[in-house]
Amino acid sequence: MIIRLDMASEVPIYVQLRNAIVVGIGKGELLPGEGLPTVRQMAEDLGVNSMTVNKAYTILKNEGFIEIDRRHGARVNPKKDKFGVFREKAEEELLLLIAEATVRGVEKQEFMELCEKVYQKMGAAEGENGIGGEPECC
Repeated sequence: MIIRLDMASEVPIYVQLRNAIVVGIGKGELLPGEGLPTVRQMAEDLGVNSMTVNKAYTILKNEGFIEIDRRHGARVNPKKDKFGVFREKAEEELLLLIAEATVRGVEKQEFMELCEKVYQKMGAAEGENGIGGEPECC
């Protein structure tokens, strides 16, 4: 998986890195159990400070996308949302996004078509990569 960061963006580098890894997991480019580069290696590859990568990895771990083991490093390990925390977060973020779209004159049908288009880009419309379909086994 190739990670591209926009150094001129107002979005912090660690957030861009976190988002790129989450998208990679969602698209199936990073599979459960797959190892991520070490903090040092990722920082070197991207040309950023190792603390930036460490912060992104820590957030991913806390959000349940990866696990970190001192012996084996960081590995993809997406956890299911058993308590509805993600659902609640998604609802809040969608509320704001829909409000902004409404203010900008985007009709409901147009918004729904955009959502479908983006969802299909993720390869999840038919339950590919374990998203939206049956959970994959070990």
